Amino acid sequence: MKFDPVSNVFELLQFGEFGGVNPSITDSATYTFMKAETMTETFEGTAEGCFLYSRHWNPSNKFLADALAAMEGTESAWVTASGMGAITCAILQICRAGDHIVSSRTVYGGTFAFMQNWLPKYNIGVTFVDPTNLDEVKAAMRPNTRMIYTETMNNPLLQISDIPALSEIANQHGAKLVVDNTFTPLMVAPAQLGAHIVVYSLTKFINGKNDCVGGAICAPIEFINALSNVNDGTAMLLGPVLDPLRSSSVLKNLHTLHIRMQKHSQNAMFLAARFRESNLRFLYPGMENHPGHELLKRMMNPDFGFGGMIAIDLETADKASRFMELMEERGVGYLAVSLGYFKTLFSNSGKSTSSEVPEDEQKKMGLSAGLVRFSVGLDHDIERTWQKIKSCLIDLKMI
Repeated sequence: MKFDPVSNVFELLQFGEFGGVNPSITDSATYTFMKAETMTETFEGTAEGCFLYSRHWNPSNKFLADALAAMEGTESAWVTASGMGAITCAILQICRAGDHIVSSRTVYGGTFAFMQNWLPKYNIGVTFVDPTNLDEVKAAMRPNTRMIYTETMNNPLLQISDIPALSEIANQHGAKLVVDNTFTPLMVAPAQLGAHIVVYSLTKFINGKNDCVGGAICAPIEFINALSNVNDGTAMLLGPVLDPLRSSSVLKNLHTLHIRMQKHSQNAMFLAARFRESNLRFLYPGMENHPGHELLKRMMNPDFGFGGMIAIDLETADKASRFMELMEERGVGYLAVSLGYFKTLFSNSGKSTSSEVPEDEQKKMGLSAGLVRFSVGLDHDIERTWQKIKSCLIDLKMI
């Protein structure tokens, strides 16, 4: 049977405390017990269905975690206060001093900075590679490699990782494959393709409103239990807990994700076709000439298209800046970081979301100084949006 992430979410029966169609929102930091013995069992992790303290678990976060696990097809999940909270907790739960990570060179700037600048303080080594070059990945593996880290569709170059092949390499070396699926929720289900752990920034497409920050780790129950263990669990002890009110909001928005992803993809494909007609240099995995197009087709759920992320290369940061400022002035969208919003967002990646990556590394990954990354919105009349973009390009003599 075809894996159906949306139906998996919709089949969950999550009632409110008094029968409300939305689960009740937890408004407690701590929870009472009728018997001291039950509190002890909860501390030990053997009291099923009991809550101890909201940094550990609370009902609102459990509802959201269960829905995300259903979406990914994993046994369990854990939600955090940010995407970086999810990424760092997952990495630190797996790796300790003396361990080694093989990571995609092209990742979100915050992830790169954590691996490049923070992990060495704790004697955790990282080798950055081109994730699309499997020979390079294999050559980077060491006896102490505990993890391969990549993004399904990487930020900002929109390269596609071969998750089944990377999983095979990880398994051969006794390592874990950790995949950030933030750009491609529903489109790709990494855990179904061999990823051991899937991480998300919920801030982006999953929530879709840019009104809160959150993250998630989807994984086997053994990993989530270890992550949340009161004695040595990384998430429990570092404490990046998601606020229950925000958790409740994300859960409701998750139920419209499938409709939104379809529209994001439809609009991005429309713009890609217009960019091609205008002879712009652009990146979009939905185009047949994209290097990762066929790979993505093999891995993806076609119901949700090729995603809402697209990028054009204007060669210089100055050209990118003038173009983005004019687009904002003419109502195309907002000059802003992040993605997955209902309005179109655009930014110059080398000067924003990848600015933590040193210029020499940007060159190694092939990041142009003039790359403008678009998170295409839910525009009802995408032709109208294109005409605005086109007018900016014409007036700036870029086409």
